[in-house]
Amino acid sequence: MAPIMNVQRSDYRDAMARLGAAVSVVATDGPGGQAGFTASAVCSVTDDPPTLLVCLNRSASVYPVFEANGVLCVNVLAAGQQALSNLFGGKTPMPERFAAARWSLLVTGAPVLEGATVSFDCRVTRRTEVGSHDVLFCEAVAIRGSDKAQGLVYFDRRYHDLLAA
Repeated sequence: MAPIMNVQRSDYRDAMARLGAAVSVVATDGPGGQAGFTASAVCSVTDDPPTLLVCLNRSASVYPVFEANGVLCVNVLAAGQQALSNLFGGKTPMPERFAAARWSLLVTGAPVLEGATVSFDCRVTRRTEVGSHDVLFCEAVAIRGSDKAQGLVYFDRRYHDLLAA
């Protein structure tokens, strides 16, 4: 493949499709209401304080809810949860999205997905605008993991289950 010197939006998106990423449902609840969306733009920032980042498009319908609540839970999906990812990534009304799974609470009041491989219950501590998105810096105040060693990744515009050997 020849190098691309004048990177266009479509070139960048095609290249990013080759960067495999865990799939998460990011959920919130609070004074702004309840909302959730599917994300693959999540990563660790530091372990002291335990912080991760989540990228959220400012034009997304859920944006005002996340902005008002200031808390969220990053629920990393397990193998076999593609349907839930698609549900939270589409135009399905919020009550139907949340009715499709079981939820609990930890510290912040943000919805914690039962059956996720791991859930990070977080307070948003900082926001930075970059292009069309906000980068949310989120301090984990509680974590709940699963004994399952199975994950779900998105690579080459498709889901792939990761199963323990």
